[in-house]
Amino acid sequence: MPYNATLLMSEFVTHDVKRFIVTKPDIFTYTPGQGTELVINLPGWRDQEGRPFTPTSLAEDRVLEFTIKRYPDHHGVTDQLHTLPPGTGLLLTKAFGTITYQGPGLFIAAGAGLTPFLSIMRNIAAAGNAGENALLYSNKTRSDIICEKELRNYFGEHAIFTLTRENHPGYRRGRIDKELIEQSLDSRRPFAYVCGPDEFVKQIKGTLAELGVTAEYLVFEK
Repeated sequence: MPYNATLLMSEFVTHDVKRFIVTKPDIFTYTPGQGTELVINLPGWRDQEGRPFTPTSLAEDRVLEFTIKRYPDHHGVTDQLHTLPPGTGLLLTKAFGTITYQGPGLFIAAGAGLTPFLSIMRNIAAAGNAGENALLYSNKTRSDIICEKELRNYFGEHAIFTLTRENHPGYRRGRIDKELIEQSLDSRRPFAYVCGPDEFVKQIKGTLAELGVTAEYLVFEK
């Protein structure tokens, strides 16, 4: 059975990404990194298949936050979500997913693939453990980076941002490649967390395997 929730507010995080603050159903629980299928509880939308999104709030927060990129070309749920006013009803499923924090590691993300990691990062930062981890984060342009200041605060010099379509001081130009991953791996943080487009995840997993990261230390959505 779905959980009923209500949109309280939304605001832009980047030019095409919004954070949505939603009421948290009393019996809804999740482990940071897990997702839920979200349905817009309006005529014409409530009977559609739910779309998976990951809460990006702290686990103990009294509300839920979702950080969602808009894909206008799809004319679907994300496009509609970005237009919803406060007070709109939503339906949530039971939390699911295999991306959860296993221990210190290297987070590797592309674009909106960062969002399953945000709740994990915020929770480990609240516990004072963010500095045990590192981040490689790829985007097309600097304006696409989600929560950059927050991420730099968590990881300091262990946060590396790559841009595939722009050159800027302080950012690495190009994709996340084998050389960069090899430089970022550290036995003190043995886990590798990967999220992004399917082809990105496939390529990164292959590279990590070549570099000796075994399946037991690889965390991704299966």
